[in-house]
Amino acid sequence: MKKEHPMTTDSLFSVADKVTLVSGGSRGIGKALAAGFAARGAKVIITGREASTLEATAAEIGSPSNPVVSVVCDAAKKSDIERCVKQVTDQFGRIDVLLNVAGVNKRKPAETYTEEEFDFIIDVNLRGAFWMAVEVGKMMLHQKNGSQIHIDSLNTFSPLKNVTPYAMTKFGISAMSRGLATEWGPRGVRVNALAPGFILTDLTRKLWSDPTMLAWGQANAPLGRLGEVEDMVGAAIFLASEASAFMTGQVVRVDGGFSAGMAWPIPS
Repeated sequence: MKKEHPMTTDSLFSVADKVTLVSGGSRGIGKALAAGFAARGAKVIITGREASTLEATAAEIGSPSNPVVSVVCDAAKKSDIERCVKQVTDQFGRIDVLLNVAGVNKRKPAETYTEEEFDFIIDVNLRGAFWMAVEVGKMMLHQKNGSQIHIDSLNTFSPLKNVTPYAMTKFGISAMSRGLATEWGPRGVRVNALAPGFILTDLTRKLWSDPTMLAWGQANAPLGRLGEVEDMVGAAIFLASEASAFMTGQVVRVDGGFSAGMAWPIPS
């Protein structure tokens, strides 16, 4: 008779007790990542611009034994980022993981963007992401360890129409992740990126409710469906844990296989 072995907990993929800062953690992918880390014992801090939304999210995804902390922070303002990082380090003494998710987009032809619209996208997606990475990075370099995970995009595989400023920022995030990885790796800090495919969020469900769009998305994803925000959690846990201890400067594409190749209507 086969002997039963007791269940053991594999610490290789553990994020328990890791102080995890989620920039843009009040909704969408950021909220799902924050919830996934909190459910696995991480000490999670979420940021965003709206206090009421942050507080509601923190209450929803936290628990009495492991509450989620919220900090109001405008990702486009360096002074807000500096204050946020100081508040987190003063409270927790360290930052082990950065999930740098905050981002904005506006879909329209390139020639129709106003200067204000363009600057807003650049300020949040690129300038803000850089300063968040750097301010958290200073703490991680002091600790001589840490894992940063930045949000790349399917656009860095194949830029989409009518989101050119957004695509520009995501190419910048890809370069930033690799550049910081080369600078900080010798000092114990790992920097990687997650590139979502087409993920259903509150902001994108209306777009994907169009039957033509949905059929195109399903046809071009080898897994045959669009992503849910929860699909991002496993890869983020991997990049934050010791399971990826020898990985840095990489982009992990969580896109249902979309970037593996294109479906085309050739007869079978």
